[in-house]
Amino acid sequence: MSYGASAYARVAQTALSPREAEAAVLIKAAGRLQAIQSDWANQAPALNEALNFNQKVWTIIAGGATAPDSPLPVEIKTSIAELSTFVFKRMIDTLIEPSAEKLTALISINQNIAAGLRQ
Repeated sequence: MSYGASAYARVAQTALSPREAEAAVLIKAAGRLQAIQSDWANQAPALNEALNFNQKVWTIIAGGATAPDSPLPVEIKTSIAELSTFVFKRMIDTLIEPSAEKLTALISINQNIAAGLRQ
C-alpha cells in the first residue's frame, strides 16, 4: 500500500465512531469468510485464519455488550449473548466439519449486525 493510502486508512480508522468501527470490522470478517466460501476449492486452507479473526471480533462484541457496566438494556445484552453463542457454536462446527455452506449464517449475521450498527 502506498504511503498516501496508508495515511488515509489510519485517519479513516481514527475518524470512525465506535459503532462505525464495529460495523467495519464485522464487514471485514464477513468479507474474509465470503471470499473463502466463493472460492472454496482454492481458499479452504485460509478457513482457520478467517474463523479465528471472526472469533476475536465476536469475543470483543460479546464481552463489551454483556459487561456489567454496559449501558445496553438487559434484553439487548441477552440477545447479543445468545447470538454470540450461536456464532461460536457455528464456528466450532465449521472447524470440525468444514463446508462452504456453513459460512452462510456467519456471513449473514455479520452483515446484518453491521447494517444495524450503521443506522
